[in-house]
Amino acid sequence: MLVLSQTALSNGAYKIEERLARWLLLAHDRVDGDELPLTHEFLSLMLAVRRSSLTIATHMLEGAGMIRAKRGLIIVLDRAKLEAAAGETYGKAEAEYERLIGPYRSVAPA
Repeated sequence: MLVLSQTALSNGAYKIEERLARWLLLAHDRVDGDELPLTHEFLSLMLAVRRSSLTIATHMLEGAGMIRAKRGLIIVLDRAKLEAAAGETYGKAEAEYERLIGPYRSVAPA
């Protein structure tokens, strides 16, 4: 419920750059590595924005050195900067999920 509430709040109250940063972090949490096979079309649907608006937001994150965008691929370059860009839209719900259920990513045995 907390994740759902945070998503609704983010979609209604935050700028597209913050929402995009949050969505990329959520995707990054669930994959191994830094490559996210995502298109602008898919992300614009997920964020309920026009594709052109998403492209501008992507360029802003890319210009700040957080990500690199290629055709059908987003590469996370600096997760800490991405988390800072997401601001309050990311972190609280994810920490609660981890506390209750465990990490999103599987942890390799030592």
